[in-house]
Amino acid sequence: MAPCSPDLVARRPWELAPGRLRALGVRGVLLDLDNTLIPYGYEGPVPEEVAGWLAELRRAGIAAALVTNAHPRRSLRWGAKLGLPALPFAAKPLPFAIHWAARRLGVPRPGLLLVGDQVFTDLLGGRLAGVRTALVEPLSPRELPHTGWLRRLERRCRDRYNGSGSAIGRTEEKR
Repeated sequence: MAPCSPDLVARRPWELAPGRLRALGVRGVLLDLDNTLIPYGYEGPVPEEVAGWLAELRRAGIAAALVTNAHPRRSLRWGAKLGLPALPFAAKPLPFAIHWAARRLGVPRPGLLLVGDQVFTDLLGGRLAGVRTALVEPLSPRELPHTGWLRRLERRCRDRYNGSGSAIGRTEEKR
């Protein structure tokens, strides 16, 4: 699989149906934070759709953790709000944090799915770590300046797979 081609695509993470993920062999989900689960800079309560989806994951027996490049204070605060272990300053696309999360969750890497909104951090990091990946659309246009620059580069990768997936429940699986 090419580094910038995800295994699954969805508009939002909560569209990744836990029952279907289990059927695909997913036993753990590694989640990016900003513009994946919550808009960049958001500090309000946990959005209902996020809380509901995390509860569905738990009921389906799917473990979850935050693996984010965000600042430790923000990452750990959100990890506590979400009830998830959090690894801040993950340095994605380097695979080390993903390996840590696999050990922390007790899920072998083939059973993990990394969910994020960026090609050159989340997808590439997942590929380098040997886990499956799901790409979602960013929740907000607001982001760090360097992220905006990378978004222009990643459009080329996104154009390669947009519309080429087959429907899988509320998600699309890439072949």
